[in-house]
Amino acid sequence: MPFPRSLLVRYLLLAVGVIGLYTLLHKNYIYVPGAEPRVNACFTVLARNHDWRALRDSMRQIEDRFNSRYNYPYVFLNDKPFSAEFINMTQSMTRAQVHYGQIPSEHWSYPEWINQTKAASRRKEMHEEGVMYGDSESYRHMCRFESGLFFQHPLMQQFDYYWRLEPGIKYECDINYDPFVYMKKNKIRYAWTIAIYELMNTIPTLWTSVKKFMHTHPDLIPSTNSLWWVSRDNGTTYNGCHFWSNFEIADLSFYRSKEYQTFFDFLDREGGFFYERWGDAPVHSIAAALFLQKEEVHWFNDIGYYHPGWQHCPSGNAWLDNRCTCDPNDKSKTITNANWGKCSHEWEMLPDTPRA
Repeated sequence: MPFPRSLLVRYLLLAVGVIGLYTLLHKNYIYVPGAEPRVNACFTVLARNHDWRALRDSMRQIEDRFNSRYNYPYVFLNDKPFSAEFINMTQSMTRAQVHYGQIPSEHWSYPEWINQTKAASRRKEMHEEGVMYGDSESYRHMCRFESGLFFQHPLMQQFDYYWRLEPGIKYECDINYDPFVYMKKNKIRYAWTIAIYELMNTIPTLWTSVKKFMHTHPDLIPSTNSLWWVSRDNGTTYNGCHFWSNFEIADLSFYRSKEYQTFFDFLDREGGFFYERWGDAPVHSIAAALFLQKEEVHWFNDIGYYHPGWQHCPSGNAWLDNRCTCDPNDKSKTITNANWGKCSHEWEMLPDTPRA
């Protein structure tokens, strides 16, 4: 008996529909009824064309451990045009949408108020003093861009949250929930996984400039904040603690706020990004301490993360449940087991915000 043609057509249409639905779910991640909607967020990557190989490793890590289930988009930024090779090699690592943008020249050059002769002389001096990246001009442009300009890029305007990703990092545990959703639900504006002491010879006058800002703009600083974490003497000195910003997840409204923009503009005018070697990590961290309450800053203690030099590795049930591969007892890598990891432990000592 011949197979009815109308029934065959129905089966074919059903098959096409199933394939189409599968493609949409896995390419664009359409949420099924009852699932929590994604946050309007992205991964942001500052990279050079030669970084593609190290970035494939980083993307493989974050895709396998997290993003293959969520398909958050990527934004790649470069001070030069991206090469076809870079685009091909990174685009092939994810099913998510990928954006590529060039940094405006005014965001990767000297502001008009910087004396470039003085800046070159200071780079030479810092190199002779053995300061890390002391003679690097591009590193200074990078730190300034990451401190207060990256979120101004046109490609970033469409997003509400961002997660910083870098070449050569590792995610050493599964991430079985959505950190973006967690942050939005709990009104968290800044999140970190490694806290460490700054190299103070890179920022000799940063805290002096911060104190000038606090004196000039007391109206911008809330009466309750997280200042205790970076200064145990009510702002007289800086203890060097900062969140290692190669991993950070942030509500971009924090960086776009009047408070943060005024803070960055003030520091930018001070010249320390070029006359010294102010990094984005202490700038972000001090701003978080000045403007945010403890409850608005979160330690993702269950995320296993490695950046060349240090790692954060969960322990106990979190290590087992999330299929971690790092060694939490490795004192040569695990920041919380090393003297440099004191800042992480002291964050937990920060008093909760008083409630009326």
